[in-house]
Amino acid sequence: MEETKTYKRNELDNEMVGKTISEVVEALKTRGYDPIDQIVGYLMSGDPGYISSYKDARKKITGLERTKILEVLVENYIK
Repeated sequence: MEETKTYKRNELDNEMVGKTISEVVEALKTRGYDPIDQIVGYLMSGDPGYISSYKDARKKITGLERTKILEVLVENYIK
């Protein structure tokens, strides 16, 4: 008998945010930007101009809620 799988939204959200942030960081580094400064600027202001459009980084990060990004970053820092 096969066991029922459970869906854990929070874990999937964390993985999606983590993957997106990693891709954005890589794109920013490649373009010569400091990813910490740029991502903090975006999260504080909401202005997507802080994120390069290289490799669709801007589109990827703006597809996530800023509050969710902050939640995941803080949660992972505290762990």
